[in-house]
Amino acid sequence: MDKDTLQGALPEYFAPWVQELGLRVEHFDAGSVTLRLPHDAKLARAGNMLCGQAMMAAADTAMVLALINQFGSFKPCTTVQMNTSFLKPLSAQDALVQARIVRAGKSLAFGEIDIRGAEDGKSACRATTTYALL
Repeated sequence: MDKDTLQGALPEYFAPWVQELGLRVEHFDAGSVTLRLPHDAKLARAGNMLCGQAMMAAADTAMVLALINQFGSFKPCTTVQMNTSFLKPLSAQDALVQARIVRAGKSLAFGEIDIRGAEDGKSACRATTTYALL
């Protein structure tokens, strides 16, 4: 796997509005993918805080890329469950969205996502996910 392949999956497999988030592959290794979600006023709510909907979309997207990384190519999948906890506001900085595969079987995959400030490194959101592999 390489960074260009993962980055190229964004326009190939994701809806145009997800692409408009401006996600960029920051890092990947054997078990995880980290995306950068750039700070953008269009994704902010009162107080210049990143909205939860953008964080959840970025988390879901990062996990699909982590699955591509895990399997070496895109495998059709769908989100079955996402449990999200918002820990603190994320204001006026990019977000780093790290998705880690916990287990990937034949029909289900499980993952964890941490969203933290790119500048302060503090976790703002944690999510767990389950995907059906089709």
